[in-house]
Amino acid sequence: MTDSHIKFSVHDPDHDLTRVRLAHEVARPRLGPDFLRFPTRSGWELLLPRPEADRVEYQLEINHGNGNSELICDPTNPLRAPGPFGDKSVVEMPEYAPPAWVGSEPEARGNVTSFEVRSRALRARMRASLWSSPGTDPAEPLPLLVVHDGSDYANYSSLTHFLDHCAVARELPPMRAALLDPVDRDQIYSASATYARALAHDLLPQLAEIAPTPHGRSARVGMGASLGALAMLHAHRRTPALFGGLFLQSGSYFRPRVDRYEEGFVRFRRVARFTRELTSRQPENAHPIAITMTCGTAEENLANNVITRDALEAQGYTVTLVEHRDAHNWVSWRDTLYPHLVDLLKGLWS
Repeated sequence: MTDSHIKFSVHDPDHDLTRVRLAHEVARPRLGPDFLRFPTRSGWELLLPRPEADRVEYQLEINHGNGNSELICDPTNPLRAPGPFGDKSVVEMPEYAPPAWVGSEPEARGNVTSFEVRSRALRARMRASLWSSPGTDPAEPLPLLVVHDGSDYANYSSLTHFLDHCAVARELPPMRAALLDPVDRDQIYSASATYARALAHDLLPQLAEIAPTPHGRSARVGMGASLGALAMLHAHRRTPALFGGLFLQSGSYFRPRVDRYEEGFVRFRRVARFTRELTSRQPENAHPIAITMTCGTAEENLANNVITRDALEAQGYTVTLVEHRDAHNWVSWRDTLYPHLVDLLKGLWS
């Protein structure tokens, strides 16, 4: 690695490979650039200009002489980042350091219980889990953080581990977090009126029975990443009484002008219709709330996040947009939990 480039190499002494490409999320196209074979050397090399990020997750697409191709982690790099679609290799720049809480064990852990919630609107059951601050009474009304993609947040962004640390350090008041798992994610998290109705009339009422919450929307905060962030903002606009604040990470607020590369997404038009309405006018029944947004500096979503931030601010929302030197991935979302999620929750609940 140099100040300007990252060097990748693939060992191929027998010349078995016909092509090697980098698979990543810091530029278009997602596959590419190609590695170069040097005839006098025993492999392939690529010099990639350093992106606007302090870490890069990637894989290698390798093509074999028999016509087969495969997507693999870099065998020369032991550093990995797990995710819902498997591990990826990681390059960390000298400037990168994970948050201090990541590598330490909390002195106490919150209680976690698993359950299901039913939705008539979706005609489905959704898996969920509930994290509660250590030592709290299950019957006591406590503020509630409602999290889309809950299991992925727990597994790949260490969300419950983070909440354990915050609880022990008394950085947050006693609280609960409901971690919801989607069914047919691309459909229900894509500005779906059916899902917004299900959240308001099916899911949150059941959560209130399992996790009693004080009266008033300020006791509930919605949280999500990517499409999960979009779905939270959409639900708030449909029913403003649901949440008193939102924590939205790398929201997929697709717009035709800046996101044409996403036009193949099955619900692109529906998302674009919602974001157009969001930008053009404030609903008559809207009551602006506090919103914290985070987005990676190497993300294509950064442009639509800035447009969304500006539109919400113009409509009277209190909005903070944090630009973080990473891309669209679970570690990036993990690394921005502190202090930004804490600041939002403390501002509403302290």
